[in-house]
Amino acid sequence: MDDNILDKNLKPDENQIEESLRPEYLNQYIGQHTLKDNLNVFIEAAKIRGEALDHVIFHGPPGLGKTTLSNIIANELGVNIRTTSGPAIERAGDLAAVLSSLNTGDVLFIDEIHRLPRSVEEILYSAMEDFFIDVIIGKGDEARSIRIDLPPFTLVGATTRFGSLSAPLRDRFGVQLRLEYYDLESLITIVNRTADIFEVVIDKESAVELARRSRGTPRIANRLLRRVRDFSIVKKEESISLETTNHALKVLEVDALGLDPVDHKIMRTIIDVYSGGPVGLETVAVSIGEEVITLLDVYEPYLIQQGFLERTQRGRKATAKSYDYFGHKDNNALF
Repeated sequence: MDDNILDKNLKPDENQIEESLRPEYLNQYIGQHTLKDNLNVFIEAAKIRGEALDHVIFHGPPGLGKTTLSNIIANELGVNIRTTSGPAIERAGDLAAVLSSLNTGDVLFIDEIHRLPRSVEEILYSAMEDFFIDVIIGKGDEARSIRIDLPPFTLVGATTRFGSLSAPLRDRFGVQLRLEYYDLESLITIVNRTADIFEVVIDKESAVELARRSRGTPRIANRLLRRVRDFSIVKKEESISLETTNHALKVLEVDALGLDPVDHKIMRTIIDVYSGGPVGLETVAVSIGEEVITLLDVYEPYLIQQGFLERTQRGRKATAKSYDYFGHKDNNALF
């Protein structure tokens, strides 16, 4: 099994594929209806006023379309977009170089914005509010501050950890939008759209099955489709069949709810070893040999969303629903 098949984060070899699958405008974007409708109003209002769109922060689990929406904003506004990430901006000078290259109305997209160094973040405050930055040149007695005026621009930030943003930075985003897990119908539409782009035919039942097992995440749906397509090609099918889909997903160890062996291991550990909890996440991570950050970002949100796991002040606790689903002694019975 590909251990990372259900990883919601973008893999290095998926950049080009994901670029080809991304919609370019809001009317092509599938799902997130309330968010999309609100964003459309904000964009149209900015265009009517002839002003830069207010700064936007997208937050929510990975793989739901934050980067796609940032590019859509730039396309809808008819402006250029500069893309960077929090870890890539190590010094104030790095940020100053990016900001000074922007033109009026341009979009600056910062992915993983919660990982910006605090010294860099503080420079953003004046840039976002008053469109200028102060840069210190020289050292010691010869150090002096130079003010650089910036054209009005739109900062679009993306984060999977909205609570990790400092209050001063968070409050400077006039538009704060949360992306939710996708519903089944939206995911079916996404699977069929991706199949069309890949120029493959997929049965209706197969599209439904892939959507059901994709953890509410378009990136995972597209990844599973690529893997199932491989099985179908080897079998020389004219259309991806439900039989092939079920076989491929069983080999990949993705169960009927989109849970993989790590999900099962997490819940079985809490239920069998720690009597259902509550138990600390670090303890669970050590017990199953995974990193805490992986459990926190990749596995826990979906288990909570599915009603299997509960967060309490004393730790994680298994729900009554989880006892029914994970009560099988044979884990393979669910795949």
